[in-house]
Amino acid sequence: MSLFKPLETSGENSKKETPKGEAEKVRCLIIGSGPAGYTAAIYAARANLNPVLYEGLQPGGQLTTTTEVENFPGYPEGVTGPVMMEDLKKQASRFGTDIRWGLVTDVDFSGSVHKVIVDDKHVIEADSVIISTGATAKYLGLESENKYMGSGVSACATCDGFFYKGKDVAVVGGGDTAAEEAMYLAGLCNKVYLIVRKPFLRASKVMQERVMNTPNVEVLFEHNTKELRGEGVVEEAILIKRKGEADEAEVSIKIDGFFLAIGHTPNSAPFSKYINTYDDGYIKTIPGSSKTNVAGVFACGDVQDKTYRQAVTAAGSGCMAAIDAERYLSEKK
Repeated sequence: MSLFKPLETSGENSKKETPKGEAEKVRCLIIGSGPAGYTAAIYAARANLNPVLYEGLQPGGQLTTTTEVENFPGYPEGVTGPVMMEDLKKQASRFGTDIRWGLVTDVDFSGSVHKVIVDDKHVIEADSVIISTGATAKYLGLESENKYMGSGVSACATCDGFFYKGKDVAVVGGGDTAAEEAMYLAGLCNKVYLIVRKPFLRASKVMQERVMNTPNVEVLFEHNTKELRGEGVVEEAILIKRKGEADEAEVSIKIDGFFLAIGHTPNSAPFSKYINTYDDGYIKTIPGSSKTNVAGVFACGDVQDKTYRQAVTAAGSGCMAAIDAERYLSEKK
């Protein structure tokens, strides 16, 4: 889910006037919550940067859709995603973070003071900005995906695969990510179906060979997912084999977990006029730091990380961003 409204780039609406009124001046503005944003807030607040954090449309980020989190340090018995995010939020608040709800609708990073417009009307002039808007997993758009979200449907095998140990699962996708997730799950699960809508895999040759040579992975070429079924949890996937062809057929597979591996969309659109991104939209940062190409603007979490996408790595990068911002402000002063 996006943390901001789409930025209009053409037509009359793209020539919006800057909202009138006196701008609010902030030393450190954090855009986005989740492990990266809240951790950045904790460190920034403890450094007396008086951070202001806007949570966006999905306070707490993607983890709020996760039922159990067992791989984040400090929770020996595990914890639900929403509870963990609430804990991080309380910790950020405890040190004085000003946490607000609002949508970033435009930015102007052309000057030394960075302007951010919230809800088309509120102007903030920030000495430093930390972007932690995350990335949104791509889904098939099935009604049953929403129905079983957190009850058999997941977009992260590394996060949730453990809960399906010894069970049968399915992975949707044909690229390297899908192949990697299928291989990861094959080490945990009894059977892994790899659902591929095309008659071939798009994954690299080495990944294709690994998938095809793994005994408990079965590749279902030319299959499209129609719907998921089950009593409270996923128990079955209904697939269409060779959709649109003369020999089209409906196929049912019994599964306990359904993993999406068709990509993520980084929530970077409003910043792309000023911030350098890769072709797929992920924000470029200077290696070994959270610094972007714009001085005083930093990025952390999934909006700049397309490799790991874990809560613990997001939190670590949030720490980096706050430290980088504090050092930047110190040197600037």
